[in-house]
Amino acid sequence: MLAAFLRDRPQGRNPALSTAVVSNSRRVGRFVGGFEQHAGMVSPIIGSRAVARGELTRGQLRWRYGAIHPDVYVEKTAERTLATNTAAAALWIPGSIVAGRAAAAIHGVDWVDADTPIELIGPSRRRREGVIVRAERIEADETMRIGGLFVTTPARTGLDLARHLPRLEALAHLDALASARGVDPQAVLTLAARYRGARGVKHARRVIAEVDPGAQSPKETWLRLVVTDAGFPRPRTQIRVSDGFSTAFIDMGWEGPRIGLEYDGEQHRSDRRQFVRDIGRHEMLNSLGWTIIRVVKEHSRAFIIQRVGEAFGRVAHARSP
Repeated sequence: MLAAFLRDRPQGRNPALSTAVVSNSRRVGRFVGGFEQHAGMVSPIIGSRAVARGELTRGQLRWRYGAIHPDVYVEKTAERTLATNTAAAALWIPGSIVAGRAAAAIHGVDWVDADTPIELIGPSRRRREGVIVRAERIEADETMRIGGLFVTTPARTGLDLARHLPRLEALAHLDALASARGVDPQAVLTLAARYRGARGVKHARRVIAEVDPGAQSPKETWLRLVVTDAGFPRPRTQIRVSDGFSTAFIDMGWEGPRIGLEYDGEQHRSDRRQFVRDIGRHEMLNSLGWTIIRVVKEHSRAFIIQRVGEAFGRVAHARSP
């Protein structure tokens, strides 16, 4: 199953919601969405089924495999990736639909941690660590099949993220989903109207209105919220600036006053070539009258807000008669 699951991007919808997910252990080495696999990765198996078919003896199952869920096993030497955990959870609840953050990863979101709880829509089961099962209403046109797994469509994935996650976490995933799959926030809002009155839908509408596919990382999403929550106008993301010879893109900012905001991650300091490029890039932006405010993880909200406020103040002062 996992080999097929990792083979291609979604190609269409399948209205059947009750097909059981079955798997045998297979080696895979593909990349799809936010799931990266390697040649040594194996898919989970249903232990009793493997023994009944003669694929393993009970001794081999006990010695070589460890149980992730009741009767769902993976080789003890296998790495516990997000893909492995997703496939195992789907095996544990046949006919379930992968949703939320795991679905976002399948659709191309890179910012999903390997230990993220796997969210499924399906029949209620006894709670288990690492799996969240929601017995929710879902329509056939809100699912699609990838290999042997049923997965929520990008739009339904976006709605579930907005409904069930706190604002910042939801927006970080939604920004990335919109960037990876071109999800239109309006399409998600339209889908939300189908579930008017359901838990979390009001929260979802507020969150979806703030989605911006221009964010390149969760930290950029966070930075955008820092300034908008402080009362500054919503910045535009990925601003293209050119001096006629070279072109630069600013993470976010305001084109009128020419104030830019950039989040510098670790690669800006650890990658020498990136460091050198940044010097030339910022010199070009400064020559065109841009004020670039660079933010790193050590900077507090108060410090960022103060710097942005001072930048706006300088522009207003320069323009006053």
